[in-house]
Amino acid sequence: MSAAPRKHSLTLRGHRTSVSLEDEFWQAFREIAAQRETALNALAAEIDEARGADAGLASAIRVFVLRHYRGR
Repeated sequence: MSAAPRKHSLTLRGHRTSVSLEDEFWQAFREIAAQRETALNALAAEIDEARGADAGLASAIRVFVLRHYRGR
């Protein structure tokens, strides 16, 4: 796995956007979506709606993944 972020496209509420995350975060993000039986785009949209204006989507996803595995 690469330590460098990789860019992937997501569709949030009908709009395409690119998000750069490290491979480990992409893998964990996909695992969480699978556990919840939800599409990755739907989970990303949920995170996007909940994030503050001061946080970027990639940062919000990283924090979401971290909190998930910390049990918060």
